[in-house]
Amino acid sequence: MSGFGNLLTVDEALKRLLESIRDRKLDVEKVPLEDSVDRICAEDLRAPVDIPPFNRSAVDGYAVRYVDVLSALPSNPVELKIVGVSETGYDLETLPKVNPGEAVEIYTGAPIPFGADSVVMAEFCKRDGDRLWVSKPVAYMQNVSVKGEDFKTGELVVAKGVKLKPWHVGALASLGIVSVTVYCKPTVLVASTGLELKQLGSEGGSGKIYDSTRPMLKALLKSINCKVLDLGILPDEPTYIMEAISKHLESIDLAVITGGTSLGLKDATPEALDMLEGSKLVFHGVRMRPGKPTGAYVVKGKPIFMLSGFPVAAFIGFKAFVEPTVYALTDSKPDPQPTVKAYITRRLAKPTGIKAYVRVRVYRSQNRFYAEPLRLTGSGILSTLTRGNGILILEEEVEGVEEGEEIEVLLTQPFEEVA
Repeated sequence: MSGFGNLLTVDEALKRLLESIRDRKLDVEKVPLEDSVDRICAEDLRAPVDIPPFNRSAVDGYAVRYVDVLSALPSNPVELKIVGVSETGYDLETLPKVNPGEAVEIYTGAPIPFGADSVVMAEFCKRDGDRLWVSKPVAYMQNVSVKGEDFKTGELVVAKGVKLKPWHVGALASLGIVSVTVYCKPTVLVASTGLELKQLGSEGGSGKIYDSTRPMLKALLKSINCKVLDLGILPDEPTYIMEAISKHLESIDLAVITGGTSLGLKDATPEALDMLEGSKLVFHGVRMRPGKPTGAYVVKGKPIFMLSGFPVAAFIGFKAFVEPTVYALTDSKPDPQPTVKAYITRRLAKPTGIKAYVRVRVYRSQNRFYAEPLRLTGSGILSTLTRGNGILILEEEVEGVEEGEEIEVLLTQPFEEVA
């Protein structure tokens, strides 16, 4: 068994990886607008028309010429003649014209008739038949939603690389756009290695444990819109692992192999990836805790990750390297993760030069947030993820934090309320 000779920082390793795939992007496809939520937009989408397509009323009331009601007061209302009505859906060509001394009854969203330039709200008016008394003046274009106020023709509505959200769908629908071009969902090969593993639902010997890391990684991948090709548990045999990956290499976009990534006698994954035709090692060994044995190859332009078989280390490796890579393939960014400022409840120490990801329990008590460290080490202790609701990242240059120090925590679940 040998140790890691050249450990990279997390930032150095990620930079090398992204540079090695900078020219690679996923294929694109056209999908119906209503099926585009959480897909990555693959083109700049611009407004083909003005929205609103005409000046329209923002209130219920009466369309007038503002100069006609400048002197209107409750004690001295201005009298106008009502010459028609404008409702939503009316043909613009059939709208009545507003001449001096005239008004048109109008409803929210209805087009402003020709000649009118403002709308008086109904509560400032009194009507009797076709006669109208206005008791409050309005400014030019007051209570009017102007043509193109929402979107102007040619205006950028959704930029390439944006993850489409429901409000994007609404905006695009208002413009009459029925389909959008998006990046295809990446297909990710996932496999575990390890003689000690057994498949969920299977019987095994007393020395076997259920494979929990692979199901977790599959769930993580699906949460960022990936398709998963699951190869199950592979034998700890380099040739077998190499052939299993090689068989599917043309049909996938990236791969994640868990287990067998250290440098022990039984760790076959690096040897298997070295055997793949055209493989190039990007990094192996990172100054991080947990997840030191994390590594990555690029084979024919496709990244293949080696993550720890321990679930917490694999989770950190996924968040640090796999997820950024998936987004890089579509020139996009992940959704922002909520953070909170909290006071650490006990002292934490770590070696300098190592980036540590500490699982914490965040709670609020008497209007102050606190972060209780659950564990700094123990990459196989899954309960630190289920019991915790945050991650405290300690950068390489930090030696630790003192009890009571205020720190920033990434929230992975809602914080607790404690009396």
